[in-house]
Amino acid sequence: MPELPDITVYLEALASRVLNQPLERVRLNTPFLVRTTDPPVSAAESATVVHLRRVGKRIAIRLDSGVWLVLHLMIAGRLHWRPRGAKLAGKNALAAFDFPNGTLTLTEAGSQRRASLHVVRDPTELDPGGLEVLLSTEAEFARALTRENHTLKRSLTDPHVLSGIGNSYSDEILHAAKLSPVALTQSLKPDEILRLHKAVIETLNLWTERLREESKKSFPEKVTAFRDGMAVHGRYGLRCPVCQTKVQRIRYAASETNYCPHCQTGGKLLADRSLSRLLKKDWPRTPEALEELKMR
Repeated sequence: MPELPDITVYLEALASRVLNQPLERVRLNTPFLVRTTDPPVSAAESATVVHLRRVGKRIAIRLDSGVWLVLHLMIAGRLHWRPRGAKLAGKNALAAFDFPNGTLTLTEAGSQRRASLHVVRDPTELDPGGLEVLLSTEAEFARALTRENHTLKRSLTDPHVLSGIGNSYSDEILHAAKLSPVALTQSLKPDEILRLHKAVIETLNLWTERLREESKKSFPEKVTAFRDGMAVHGRYGLRCPVCQTKVQRIRYAASETNYCPHCQTGGKLLADRSLSRLLKKDWPRTPEALEELKMR
C-alpha cells in the first residue's frame, strides 16, 4: 500500500500537472469505485483544481466547486499520467480524470476491488486522526504511542495512532530504531521512545527524498512496497545490511513482518504463526537453531 513517502511524491507529481487546471471529465469503468453519493461525481467536472493534500494514506484533490475528490489506493491501486483522453483499457483500469494537458488514470491489480473514490465537501471526515509524526514533538509522539498498550508493529501501522505509515516503512523504522516489532508500547523506556521517534522521521524523510529523486523526470510509476535499498522489508532470508544475520519474518493473513534477530530482538527468533503452530515445542529459539532445523 502506498504510504507517506509514496503519497507525498504522488502529490508533488500531480501538483505540477493538474494544479490550476480544469477537470474536464471523470470517466468510471466501474460504479463500485465511488463510495459516496452526495455530492455527485459530476460536481467535480468542469471545476478547477485549487489544492492537493494528503489525508492519512489518501490523496485529496480540492476543486473550486467546493468539493474534494479523495482517492484511497489501498494495496494494489496505482496512478498513471497518460496522454489526454487515454482509453480505459483492461480489467484493471478503474477510472480516468481528463485534464487539458493529460489524463490521470487509476488502476488496481488483482481481482479484489478495494481502491475507493470519495466525493466530499470536507476531507477531514475521512481522516482517521493519527498523529502527523513529521510535525510532532517527542512528547506528542510519546503520548500517541503509549495511549494504548499494543505491539509496536500494530501501533506504527494503526492510522488512528500515527498517520501515513504502513507495513513496508514500519519494518524499516523498527530496524533503524533497533526495536522488536512485538515490543509493547507501554513497556518502552523513554530513550527507546525517543529513538523510535527519530527513526520514524529519518526513515520517512529518507525514502521521500529517494522516491522524489527517482521520479524527478517522470510521473512516479514504480510505486511498490518492495524497494532496493530496504534493510529488512521484503528481504526474508537475505542478510541484514548492518550485521549480516539472515532477515526473519512473522507471517499473518496476507501480510508479514520482517526483522533482524540480531539488531532488533537480542538474537531471539520470534514465533511465526504458521510454522510455530506446526512445530510447537520444536520451534527454534534462535536463527542458528532454525538453520540447523532446515538442514535436517
